[in-house]
Parts: sequence; C-alpha cells; structure tokens
Amino acid sequence: MPFSNQKLSPLAETSPGQWTTGLFNCREDVPTSFVACFCPCVTFGQNAEIISRGKTSCCKAGLISTLLLGFACFYTLRYRAKLRGHHSLPPAPCGDCLVHTFGLPLALCQEHRELKNRGFDPIIGWAANADKMMHQPGGAMKVPTISAMIR
Repeated sequence: MPFSNQKLSPLAETSPGQWTTGLFNCREDVPTSFVACFCPCVTFGQNAEIISRGKTSCCKAGLISTLLLGFACFYTLRYRAKLRGHHSLPPAPCGDCLVHTFGLPLALCQEHRELKNRGFDPIIGWAANADKMMHQPGGAMKVPTISAMIR
C-alpha cells in the first residue's frame, strides 16, 4: 500500500465542494445500479477499497457489511463520510445516516459514480488504480519529498 496518503489523480482535485452526480441519477450507470440493488455488499466493497486507499480490501468490507445485516448502514456511512472528507463534499441531500439508512443502494451508486468521475475505477481495486495513475503520462501521482533535518 505505498503512497496511501497521496492524491492520485488531477481529477481528484476537480470540483471540490460539490457532488459530480446526484443521489437519484442511477440511470447514468445501470450495471452498477443493478449490482447495488441486488448485491450491495459488492458495490460497497469496491467503493470502500478505493475510499480507504487500500487499507480495507473489497472482500473484507463486503463481508463485514453482509454480516452486519440490518445494521450495515452504520458501517457503510463511515465510508461516505470519508469520501466526502477526501473531496470536501457536502452531506447532500441530507445527512449520511439518513441516506445510508433509507437509500443504501442509491448512496452506494452515487459514491461509485463519484469515484469514477474523479478518475478512479472501483471495479479494478486500489492497487490497479495506483499503478494506473503512477504510469500516466506526466506522472499524476505526487511522490512525497523528504526533507533532511538541519540542526
């Protein structure tokens, strides 16, 4: 998980403060909407791996959300809050808890589209996204600089 604290894409810095897609715009990505409705643990796992910068695997996040059954919204909403924090997004159209409690498939689809619109592909996972960004022309990934301590 190298570079886990790095911003990966110039797209990740576009339009801070606003969602690129609405909560009810599921028709923009029908396959993801279908998966989120009938197997939300898969969509959540993919999103969580990207949002956590690879610290949580897709399988682990999906499994935990499945095991929590009716209480999964309390686990999944944390990742929505992290996504909002990464990109300075407002809690729209209402608070994260309400969105994940009463519209979990809608929220997962919106988060998945948001990640895609910001240059990530949740389906391929964190490692493949990091590798893809590292090998882009112009080097979109910023490698940290280490400064020496001077006394």
